[in-house]
Amino acid sequence: MFDEEKARRTVEFIRCLKHTKGRWRGQPFDLLPWQETVIRDVFGTVKENGYRQYNTAYVEIPKKNGKSELAAGVALYMTCGDNEWGAEVYGCASDRQQASIVFDVAVDMVEQCPALKKRIKPVMSVKRLVYKPTNSFYQVLSAEAYTKHGLNVHAVIFDELHSQPNRELFDVMTKGSGDARTQPLFFLITTAGTDRHSVCFEQHQKAEDILQRRKIDPTFYPVIYGASDDADWSSEEVWRGANPSLGYTIDIEKVRNAYLSARDNPAEENIFRQLRLNQWVKQSTRWMQMDKWDACAFPVDERELLGRECYGGLDLSSSIDITAFVLVFPPRNGTEKYILLPYFWIPEENMRLRVRRDHVPYDVWAKQGFLQTTEGDVIHYGFIENFIDDLGKKFHIKEIAFDRWGAVQMVQNLEGLGFTVVPFGQGFKDMSPPTKRLMELVLEKNIAHGGHPVLRWMMDNIFVRTDPAGNIKPDKERSTEKIDGAVAAIMGLDRAIRNEGSTGSVYDERGILSF
Repeated sequence: MFDEEKARRTVEFIRCLKHTKGRWRGQPFDLLPWQETVIRDVFGTVKENGYRQYNTAYVEIPKKNGKSELAAGVALYMTCGDNEWGAEVYGCASDRQQASIVFDVAVDMVEQCPALKKRIKPVMSVKRLVYKPTNSFYQVLSAEAYTKHGLNVHAVIFDELHSQPNRELFDVMTKGSGDARTQPLFFLITTAGTDRHSVCFEQHQKAEDILQRRKIDPTFYPVIYGASDDADWSSEEVWRGANPSLGYTIDIEKVRNAYLSARDNPAEENIFRQLRLNQWVKQSTRWMQMDKWDACAFPVDERELLGRECYGGLDLSSSIDITAFVLVFPPRNGTEKYILLPYFWIPEENMRLRVRRDHVPYDVWAKQGFLQTTEGDVIHYGFIENFIDDLGKKFHIKEIAFDRWGAVQMVQNLEGLGFTVVPFGQGFKDMSPPTKRLMELVLEKNIAHGGHPVLRWMMDNIFVRTDPAGNIKPDKERSTEKIDGAVAAIMGLDRAIRNEGSTGSVYDERGILSF
């Protein structure tokens, strides 16, 4: 049901407030079309008993579209205009300083509104606004708030949910804290993030599922403004679709300048995509330029490689995770490319759990033959050893590089099968030269990977760490998804380069390149 009077009342309350920033300061808060739609839907949609239908509103939108002003307006309405005696309204974010952004906007709005100013008592020492007529308050919570149970929540304003370091505060504030209220509201407002294991991505996924009609939750109101993952990020039409406030709170020239900077500096591309287009990117700084990687998807026919010399990279990870083995075939003449032939394994039972939890299509890749499963819920290393033994009968595997961690038994078994195995350090000294060389080969289109989807996904996941000398290495801790295949490829590439020809390593001939 829709109650026009409730929707109108909320809109009119917010319109009585005034803007607080820049050239709009002091002007009435006339809601932009997208903002008014959100307010009318959230506050005007009611159940048969007249109470609000939605108790959670998830609003995901790029930066500078007026999130803070809208959130401050909602916070003040829930404190002063919702006819709730003793309402407790809390402002939450990743830390007290972030939560104070919306609070400070609300304070400025109160200062500019005589009717509210004479009824609200600010207690700035604890970041609290007390609405005296109903003994209600709006307060910023400290970072340790998740340790304090027993809150009687009427509303929570969660700003930049994507930056929450864990789910503890979110769970405390949204799970049962508003049960004593007739119509609590959890107003979640955020830009897209980078961590697909976060509570924010969980809410994002729920919002997407509801918008795509894959799920039904009549209490959850989803709003997502952003560009699709495959959208042309250089298109101004795409920018306008992702930013409903473009031309109002955002100057198109500022977006153009940000795009030009990102276009010329690949390290800024993901920042532009995340903050300006609201895309969930892998991490703040993308190492591999995926358009360049995709340009190297030259066909790879395993049958044409039979008998060829190659070098392997083996990354075992843990027994419940993905194991990667990548063969690197060096060129035999000046016209051939380096060829990558990757193999991946994952426990069958563990795979099903990860598909549901991580939203990664391991099951699809397994059906397509790009990923193999081993029985049970842990990796069957004996199966992998036999598989590599069979590969050794098809190809001339001269060396296998391996990460020393956790590979002792398999290394001994592979040595027993006749393979030459070489320990490979994961520090800057060992990883930097082949990592930089891989980027060079990609930029030169001098590598062929056949478009293998699992390897592509892992390349897209890479976050690199840089030391003061400019050396780089893939960083598993900061990469938000799996990169085992990329690490295995880098190790195999290193052995191929170091053993190439009889004149020594390419590193000796032309030095290490920096990117």
